Amino acid sequence: MDFLLTLHSILRWIIIAVAALTVFKFAISWAGNQSFKGMDRGLAAGFSGLMDAQVLLGLVFFLWSGFNGAGFPGYRWEHMVIMFVAAALMHVPARLKALGDKQRFFYSVVAILGALALVYVGVMLLPGGWTR
Repeated sequence: MDFLLTLHSILRWIIIAVAALTVFKFAISWAGNQSFKGMDRGLAAGFSGLMDAQVLLGLVFFLWSGFNGAGFPGYRWEHMVIMFVAAALMHVPARLKALGDKQRFFYSVVAILGALALVYVGVMLLPGGWTR
């Protein structure tokens, strides 16, 4: 069980690093009027895939530890719901195919930053917050 929590905790830092890279790349592409290319789709898909993996790890840990003594206190439920919303928000860039490239970059950056804000709040709800 500690392995799952450790993996879940490490993966959050990888997600933040990929998010920062993606926001940086998308912001530059938006400002430079570039077209949304394969690498951009790969960054968006990679970020949402990492978020999905994080949600899966978190859900397994939530259930496993909850039924094995940790219980299901309110802060764990709040964390889980907020993270589900953050992960859902990360699938928005994939739904923006009909928009022009400039709008697609802009709304993708907004979705990523929104998801990161939710991640920040969700982690802060846990005992120890970001120091865990």
